Amino acid sequence: MIWNFYFSGILYGRIREENETLTIQSLNIETGCLGEEKAFKEEENSFFQRLCSRDIRGFFSKKERYEEEISRGKEGFVLNGERFTRRREEAYVLRNRKFPLDLFYENGKIWAVLMSGRDYTGVLVKEGLEERTVLSRWTKAYPDENSFGVCFWGTEMVQTRDGESLASDVYLPAVKSATAGQQRWPAVLIRTPYGKRRGVEVYYRFVQRGYAVVIQDVRGREDSTGEWMPQHYEIEDGDDTLNWIAAQPWSDGTVGMTGGSYLGYVQWAAAASGNPHLKAMLSSVCAGSAFADLPRRGGCFNSGMLAWGFAMSEQRMRPELMAQDNWDEILDIRPIQTIPQKALGHEVPFLTEWLKHKDMDDFWEKGNWQKNYKGGPVPALIMSGWFDDNGMGTTEALDLVKDWPEGTWKAVLGPWKHSANADYDLHGVYLGEDALRYDMDLLCMMWLEHFLKGVDNGIEKTPALEYYTVGENRWKTGESWPPRDTEEIILYLDGETDHAAMGNGAGCGKGSLRFEPSAGKGRDCYVYDPENPSVHIVDMSENELEIPEDYTRMEWREDMLAYTTEPFTKSCVITGELAVTLYISCDCPDTDFMVRITDVDEQGRSIKLADGVLSAKYRNGFEKAEYLEPDGIYEITIRTTKISNAFLPGHRLRLTVTSSGKNFIFPNSNTRDGFDSAFVQKAHITVHRGPKTPSRAVMKRENTRD
Repeated sequence: MIWNFYFSGILYGRIREENETLTIQSLNIETGCLGEEKAFKEEENSFFQRLCSRDIRGFFSKKERYEEEISRGKEGFVLNGERFTRRREEAYVLRNRKFPLDLFYENGKIWAVLMSGRDYTGVLVKEGLEERTVLSRWTKAYPDENSFGVCFWGTEMVQTRDGESLASDVYLPAVKSATAGQQRWPAVLIRTPYGKRRGVEVYYRFVQRGYAVVIQDVRGREDSTGEWMPQHYEIEDGDDTLNWIAAQPWSDGTVGMTGGSYLGYVQWAAAASGNPHLKAMLSSVCAGSAFADLPRRGGCFNSGMLAWGFAMSEQRMRPELMAQDNWDEILDIRPIQTIPQKALGHEVPFLTEWLKHKDMDDFWEKGNWQKNYKGGPVPALIMSGWFDDNGMGTTEALDLVKDWPEGTWKAVLGPWKHSANADYDLHGVYLGEDALRYDMDLLCMMWLEHFLKGVDNGIEKTPALEYYTVGENRWKTGESWPPRDTEEIILYLDGETDHAAMGNGAGCGKGSLRFEPSAGKGRDCYVYDPENPSVHIVDMSENELEIPEDYTRMEWREDMLAYTTEPFTKSCVITGELAVTLYISCDCPDTDFMVRITDVDEQGRSIKLADGVLSAKYRNGFEKAEYLEPDGIYEITIRTTKISNAFLPGHRLRLTVTSSGKNFIFPNSNTRDGFDSAFVQKAHITVHRGPKTPSRAVMKRENTRD
């Protein structure tokens, strides 16, 4: 039996399964041809693992047992801790595991395995059955398949305008008729703080499709010179790098960029420069500006990204430093700038510099790509998820492109966390059988082909928006974000009593959300103690900060107000960001406000969908602190992350309000020193409601669809 393994539509291996023996012809990356057949050993297997995060040899060792379970015809099965459920009589999909296996079967036998990732898909398929998979779409896009070999052209030092050198690895398509450097290619640029050789294998596919690839260490990282100051130099350095690429003899002058997270941020920073050579972006889970996203979301200070700061504290990335066994003690150290010295034994210079700039001053503005954007549209394919902890970065990108011409942007928004297209379930929350896609890499390649090579493949004519509604568990399309087929609705805070905290006292937990403003005034009070903050539930194993989790137990805290709708009698779909306006009083000069939107099911589980946070002193802007007076009533508005969620019949929508989120933000001390103070005090906080103080949540509801 012959099995073929494809990565992003390119044949990477031909595996022979015979008498419990595996042999393989692996793709020779340099020549672009399959090599000699040999035993399929761990060396070859490790290469595939780096490509698609799956153990291909391991699949074959389990295949017989998988098929035994499949032949039973049950709705699901568990094998060695792996839980599979059946999808439409076509496949069994692996649940509750990042990077799952989708086992396609017929008559009890597996004929294909599909393996989705953030922007790739691996396909293991019996030879001759390729056209039954997503590979048929690749064949249509590339009818005359011509995969190039990969030629490492060398490491170049790109000079910046202020005299620093940025180490850049260059890879060119290998051609037989001439040396690679004698032809001109469109280029794909990757700028990274994580090391230009880290995960390099996933970028070979661009070279194999006829692109030059440049992978660069950003300033101050790995082999590049200069100061490592996250976000600070990326607009200018991106501009200089694009100009350098366009001037090379192997370049045709057009450049696209790709990458996720910080690698997404640097794309928008480069685009902000207005450089004419940048013609396309593949922006995945992109980081945003400091006060919208990280590290100062809402004017607070993100404690949840300290693990990342530890890993990036030295010239070369050290991911092992993220695995601290005493995070609770570390996060309690004050002042914050002493944390690295006490936890790691050395300073983190960029953290020290960050802490010098309390307000949004010129230092922070320098790295704000949205505000500094100049020039015209750069065609952008934007990819993110509802539970991406850089989701506010994607929101900034969507805000920027909303008025761009038709066909210059496209967004794919799924039920995903920061690792994106990699999970069917998140922390036990069922996301549906179609939560993952097999075409993300195809969309990416078609985007580059059209905007860098001028291929008329129609990608620019596809819907500008593709998004997934949780609850309905299906993909939809639209032409704008939020979709045009929505209407604004307002839910007003109300209540039967003057205390909306769940707690245990009489009358607690009676806060409500109503579609009509209350005729009478009311107020809800709580005490926030910085030494006993509420907990923001995170996935410390992967440093994921925005996962959907059951907050039911958290909502019983005395310092958390809860406002809930009546059960919906028919499905109500909310799609977009929410804006929560609160009228507040506080007896301290400052405090934080964190709001969450949850979906409460018939059993009372309260699953987080979106959140937002704001330091009260920045209610009128981040440029200047405006402290609270004890006798004042202040209006604050908090923008949340994005959702598309169907609140099903019997479910309720809940808004919670509190002043802390341990593991996500450093607790506000309730003093003028905010998050960075050894002295703390309790804050007595009131949320006002009624005709003159209409605290409310504004959101977008989809119109009924057939």
